[in-house]
Amino acid sequence: MAALLSKLGQFSFRRRWLVALLWAAVLALAGVLASRAPAPPPDDFSIPDTEVQRAYDLLDESFPSLNADGATARVVFKAPEGKVTAPEIRGAVEETLGKLSEAPQVGQVVDPFTAKSVSKDESTAYAQVSYEVPAAEMSDSAQNSLLETVEEARSADLTVEVGGNAVGGSKEVGHRSEAIGLAMAAVVLVITFGALIAAGLPMLTALLGVAIGICTITALADPLGLSSTTSSLATMLGLAVGIDYALFVVSRYRGELARGRSREDAAGVAVGTAGSAVLFAGLTVIIALAGLGVVGIPVLTKMGLAAAGTVGIAVLIALTLVPALLGIAGKRVGPTQARQLRRRLLRRARATDGVGGTGTDPAGGDPAVRPGLGVRWARFVTRRPLAVLLLCVAGLATLAVPASELEMGLPDDGSKAESTTQHRAYDLLAEGFGPGFNGPLMAVVQAEDGGDARAAANRLATQLGDMDGVATVPPPRVSDKGDTAVLNVIPTSSPDSKETADLVHTLREPDLERDSDARVLVSGTTAMNIDVSQKLSDALVPYLTLVVGLAFLLLIAVFRSLLVPLKAALGFLLSIVAALGAVVAVFQWGWLASFVGVGEPGPVMSIMPIFMIGVVFGLAMDYEVFLVTRMREGYVHGLSPRDAVLSGFEHSARAVTAAALIMISVFAGFIGSSEQMIKTIGFGLATAVVLDAFAVRMTLVPAVLTLLGHRAWRLPRWLDRITPNFDVEGEKLHAKEGPGAAPQPSQEHEDRHKDSRPADDDASASHVGGPQEPVATPSASGSASASPATSRRT
Repeated sequence: MAALLSKLGQFSFRRRWLVALLWAAVLALAGVLASRAPAPPPDDFSIPDTEVQRAYDLLDESFPSLNADGATARVVFKAPEGKVTAPEIRGAVEETLGKLSEAPQVGQVVDPFTAKSVSKDESTAYAQVSYEVPAAEMSDSAQNSLLETVEEARSADLTVEVGGNAVGGSKEVGHRSEAIGLAMAAVVLVITFGALIAAGLPMLTALLGVAIGICTITALADPLGLSSTTSSLATMLGLAVGIDYALFVVSRYRGELARGRSREDAAGVAVGTAGSAVLFAGLTVIIALAGLGVVGIPVLTKMGLAAAGTVGIAVLIALTLVPALLGIAGKRVGPTQARQLRRRLLRRARATDGVGGTGTDPAGGDPAVRPGLGVRWARFVTRRPLAVLLLCVAGLATLAVPASELEMGLPDDGSKAESTTQHRAYDLLAEGFGPGFNGPLMAVVQAEDGGDARAAANRLATQLGDMDGVATVPPPRVSDKGDTAVLNVIPTSSPDSKETADLVHTLREPDLERDSDARVLVSGTTAMNIDVSQKLSDALVPYLTLVVGLAFLLLIAVFRSLLVPLKAALGFLLSIVAALGAVVAVFQWGWLASFVGVGEPGPVMSIMPIFMIGVVFGLAMDYEVFLVTRMREGYVHGLSPRDAVLSGFEHSARAVTAAALIMISVFAGFIGSSEQMIKTIGFGLATAVVLDAFAVRMTLVPAVLTLLGHRAWRLPRWLDRITPNFDVEGEKLHAKEGPGAAPQPSQEHEDRHKDSRPADDDASASHVGGPQEPVATPSASGSASASPATSRRT
């Protein structure tokens, strides 16, 4: 694999302008197709094979107008000191209704006094505004007209608020937050590379990949039913992995330049080694995202596939366009840093004992060359691995405690920020009509054997009216054929309460169907939450089995080990449960809710847990592959298990840390979104990356690998024979270049480790200079050359 990707990297470097032109053509084609595509449809939370979906399908057949696709708005009027039926207040309300009916794209405005949409104390009323187009197709003038009319109607005697899907969220806030995330990512790249050109290249390629992905999603939105939320999630993941994948390739390229390779060879080695890690890391993300289709919820499947496609584009760009742009950039990428690293290697070489020219320092390293923070942290962990392991697991377990009280639901206007008019309208309706008015249940009654649906619905309404937990049951609405009727059941409790959920279960009991001689299907938001939760619960085990199983097999081939993939999966479980605990604490319990912008604490979005599992598993394997492949690279080139861990940190800790900070910045940028779904996902993913990258991969991984020792890198012989060797660490690639090119330790290094005691941490830690990099030694002419070494295979 490494040799094949190396050839691809060299080809892209040599044919740099051709490769760049091809990607530009792909972007142009996707842009043209997107510009001609209709607007994306609204979010579709259909759930096949559930009672809620069967009820909606029945309503579509019997009441075509009831489930119309047009946007709706609910304008709420409240008289703080009087009644809305008072002549002067009623006149102001009717004047507002007249303005609303003349607004762009409005189809119908229902007068609350005619429809009897007035509270019992006559302090509150609401008007239903129906639009001729879906919410996604509403013009800015239509939305602005609605909000301006509501603003003009407010006075000291009348409070006016509006809710519904016709009220657009604040796109500026979301875009501003995304821009902040990108700016933070740019700062991290500049600090990491120390040069604007090198830092800007990952940003450029990531934005290009996201642009191609979003344009493709937009072009396919109408035929495939991809909503605007799908694009947001693809943007979030595409930016994060796009920057990270390019970062690793550029980092390896600069490292190879520092070791004296030509630019074309450096590009080939970078794509062959770091590119292999990118390829397999990307495959784990794609497997996790595509596996969301197992759940059986279309909106989740579409989100996963769209995001997986964007990640796939990011992988292709990292393997082809990045080396091409490195060739175009020429000497503007790497020379300064190469000289600095070369001087560091020369200082290390002069500090050696001079035997064999190994470039290692048995005394502990050149004092003038202080190890990086990553190596110092790895030394700390590997000297006391058991204590670090226990402390880290205890901390993650503590964070995971709130996850035991996870409650799931779907977002509504009550979950928006308190400063929004949607949230205020939600509160006014709850005060005027009761807490259950914002979450009515729909009982769809279908008469059996040609019976009378109206009579059956009336009998059912009488029965429901006497039940505990039911506030009121308005008269039924009957279809034109008379075979189907709809009852709105208003609970006495709020939509997200346990009492309302219990009421749904009661309404679905078989006794109700026998009493009414009809088929009764219960629908509504609360009923949908119950069905979604059940479907997600049923799909969780198959999903984890598929995704973790496939990734486990893939990682066995990558690391040629059983314990390393097992450790990776268990570490992921720790980080995901801890991240879910943080989500519950903020969005359900309300901790730091005002800081995050949570309007009203409540149940966590139903699809959030399994979506987090899918996305975070893929991202967790990213860091596992990037970090541990460098450790294995050192191990197969002869380092001891502990030195291999330290070597991996020396060469990858800086890049992995930068990659994690970039992902955190991008995900955290979406916390400012006005969409509760995007806000929750952004917070959850940012938290999960913090925990997985720094607590699990940078702490638990070195501790566990140190405790396992050689056992971590062993594979049973029978399994080794049937497992394909993808050569992610580039061992075959180095072998083709000759013995001097392979970064291997000398025989003296092997003998010293064989005779050293395990407790001699300082001695073993001193050999972390170059397990997979040819260490420069001064020649007679003063130039640097790579020292010969022997090879040891596992």
